Amino acid sequence: MSARALAILVVLLVALGGGALLLQRQEAAERPANAAVLGQKVFKDLKAAEVASIRIADPKSALTLERKEDGWALAERGGFPADVAKVRDFVLKAIDLKVGTSEPIGEKDRSRLQVQDPAKGAEGAGTLVEFRSADAKPLARLIVGKKYFSREPENAERAPADGRFVQRPDEPGTVLIVADPLVQASPRSADWIDRNVLKIEKVGTLAVRFPDGSGWKVERSGDNADWKLVGAKPAEKLEITRANAASYVLGQLELADVAPTEAKNDLQASGLDRPTIVEATTLAGVSYTLRVGKLVGENYYLSVSSSSGAPRDKILAEHVLLVPKSRLEDTLKPRAEMLAKKEDTKK
Repeated sequence: MSARALAILVVLLVALGGGALLLQRQEAAERPANAAVLGQKVFKDLKAAEVASIRIADPKSALTLERKEDGWALAERGGFPADVAKVRDFVLKAIDLKVGTSEPIGEKDRSRLQVQDPAKGAEGAGTLVEFRSADAKPLARLIVGKKYFSREPENAERAPADGRFVQRPDEPGTVLIVADPLVQASPRSADWIDRNVLKIEKVGTLAVRFPDGSGWKVERSGDNADWKLVGAKPAEKLEITRANAASYVLGQLELADVAPTEAKNDLQASGLDRPTIVEATTLAGVSYTLRVGKLVGENYYLSVSSSSGAPRDKILAEHVLLVPKSRLEDTLKPRAEMLAKKEDTKK
């Protein structure tokens, strides 16, 4: 190869190398600065087996979920059992949480996106979720902020979100968007319990006694037998459909929440010092006593005891519960409303 040809080849190689370098720099400039973290896990080292407790706090309240030998419990509700499925699902979602978008953030935007630390009392505070080890050391912390919508809905407060703005407290200069709306990130005890743990089915005897001494009692001999009003006067006739409804709803009971532990000691505040007493005995001979206290909002304070001996019923007996008014209305009817109307009795 001549010297002239060699020189031309060298020039071409230099030109090609320079062009490739320029193209590489252009691609790097066009690529988002956060491209390296997109799709990565928010918590790289979080492991389900290491999580012994979860603390969730917003500016107004806090809740601690604690792992026990037989499941999870709510510390602020006297150890009332948490719904294990809800806790497990929440932990697994946190472990699999991936970065959808990562952006730098300033103080004003932190408030606007509601990712301020709730412990600092600042405006725009979010909900702090902290996963802790058995020795109470934090394994991972996340501030859950405002809902994220790909398109602005008509009612953002009620609309299901497409994701959530979140921030790791150890990275205060960055806000993340994750695809999971994290609806379970709540310090409300009502959101963590199994609401269907109180069921009284196949009732054979049902008696209701009100604080003023009035009341009624019905009974039946079998599941398909008609109800009879105990102690009925000659002119009184039981409205069978109402007796059916009064017993049926006991099998459809659900919890609205578990009352704070102090409610068990302050019977006057809960109205359990002068309760309406509901006594139900199943056809199998298991008896339940419900003490119904004050109506607060749409829920009654309620305590329950049972002869069943079942672990679930023993746990319920240790707590003051809150039960929706709508679930007890048919059972708490006064005696007069349990009777057939006079014109019906003549037919």
